[in-house]
Amino acid sequence: MNVIQCYAPTNDYNEYVKDQFYNRLQSIVEKCSTKDLTILMGDLNAKVEMDNIGYEDIMGRHELREKNENDERFANLCAFNKLVIGGTIFPQKRIHKTTWTSPDHTT
Repeated sequence: MNVIQCYAPTNDYNEYVKDQFYNRLQSIVEKCSTKDLTILMGDLNAKVEMDNIGYEDIMGRHELREKNENDERFANLCAFNKLVIGGTIFPQKRIHKTTWTSPDHTT
């Protein structure tokens, strides 16, 4: 079993920093044996939308409706490495889908 714990840059960071993070994360995932279970967890600062077209193999239809800029990076990483986004498979109450919400509810 492989467990990868990470913290992704927020949307406030520039594209270069986010690209560096995801490139580094990809290199770590590539080192994991495909014969073993790989669990990627942490704060990925991504909101995955309900439209899972093109991502049906790795994403269910039970996630947040809005998305952010990190959404595509995270979904592509998961799709490329065949990592299922667990929080999208089963319905959850909205309160259980995020770890933090800003006071004005914009993030």
